[in-house]
Amino acid sequence: MVTLGLKLSPQNCSIADLHAVWRIADEAGFDHLWGFDHLNPIFADVTGDMFEGMSLLAAMAEATTRVRIGLMVAGNSYRHPAVLAKIATTIDHLSGGRLEFGLGAGGAEIEHRMLGIPFYSAGERVRRLGEALTVCRKLWTEERASYEGRYYKLTDAVSNPKPLQKPHPPIWIGGGGEKLTLRVVAEHADVWNIVGSVEDVSRKAAILDQHCAAIGRDPTEIKRSVQPRFNDMEPSAMVDLLHGYMNAGFTENIVYIAPCDAPARVAEIVAERILPEIKGTPAA
Repeated sequence: MVTLGLKLSPQNCSIADLHAVWRIADEAGFDHLWGFDHLNPIFADVTGDMFEGMSLLAAMAEATTRVRIGLMVAGNSYRHPAVLAKIATTIDHLSGGRLEFGLGAGGAEIEHRMLGIPFYSAGERVRRLGEALTVCRKLWTEERASYEGRYYKLTDAVSNPKPLQKPHPPIWIGGGGEKLTLRVVAEHADVWNIVGSVEDVSRKAAILDQHCAAIGRDPTEIKRSVQPRFNDMEPSAMVDLLHGYMNAGFTENIVYIAPCDAPARVAEIVAERILPEIKGTPAA
């Protein structure tokens, strides 16, 4: 079966807007609900309003009762992975085990430069992502964790309590870099999220399959996800687009509400016109 999520990025909107969209997602029957993780607006004026992602995720845990919650995606470069693992565990408990753990390498250079956060090369950011996921998994599953990586180190580390979800919350990785990112996806992801046309994401999915073959992992263990933007697009056009992704094997999809003046109104349109056409559709 396919699932459908709803995403509103916390930029240039109000807390009231966010609460309204979260309520709609929880009550209308969406399977998952998403924010994202930046320190300044992206693809927009950097002086605009932006709320911090992990704090909002904790609020989402308390404001909802049924829908699964996550960030698409958290930025690895903003936090040490041990801190991120602890925050994620806390949110998993706050939500009663509804956390979906989304993580990416981090790519918004301007917010790093403004704040003095190191902005490494693309290759190093992806390698750090892979190590960070190893650190998180160790802290979530081992009573005492040790790890000696190139970038991160654990020494007999204790991190309790463990997440409610066993062995840990599902790991979503966002990104489409064909040589490095998709290799990390093959090694660590339960779900892979990508942005692009049906043709482009299908081509990258074939490359992911090759990475899985190279490490001996069954590619069917990794669910596939896209997040098309819905703004002024006709609901029927979005339904057709989602069916195209689903026919290509992408089953864990997210409708992304682009920044707008009335995100709750747009969320209601998605709930009324798109969700019923997608919910419960058999996977291709």
